[in-house]
Amino acid sequence: MGSNADPTDLLPERSVRSLEEYLEMQAAVGNRNRFEILYRLAHTDELTPTELDSMIDVDESTLHYHLGKLREVGLVEKRARSERDSDGLSTHYRATIPGEVILEHGVEELLRREWDFGDAYDSSAD
Repeated sequence: MGSNADPTDLLPERSVRSLEEYLEMQAAVGNRNRFEILYRLAHTDELTPTELDSMIDVDESTLHYHLGKLREVGLVEKRARSERDSDGLSTHYRATIPGEVILEHGVEELLRREWDFGDAYDSSAD
């Protein structure tokens, strides 16, 4: 890449999202709570807020705030599901494909590489 490199050149000609939208996705997982929520959703089929709440050490309003942020940028989707032995619908969340991809090729990839190439990640070793 030369000095005229433009980040928008990374987008396909008919991209479904703008560069700004992709950057918003990346920024969303930069928050520890949102990363943990997305990680847990990406590694399960889907979870209810109650199930997530039992796994993550945040209060209920904080959990819903971060779920909303993840939904807003398209990393998580919400759906109502009828449960057997239940009188109504329950809300379930799951990671979207972009949510799974941003984890797989983002922070998770960096962590895997640190396991394999730990010395290269240690800038204080010089």
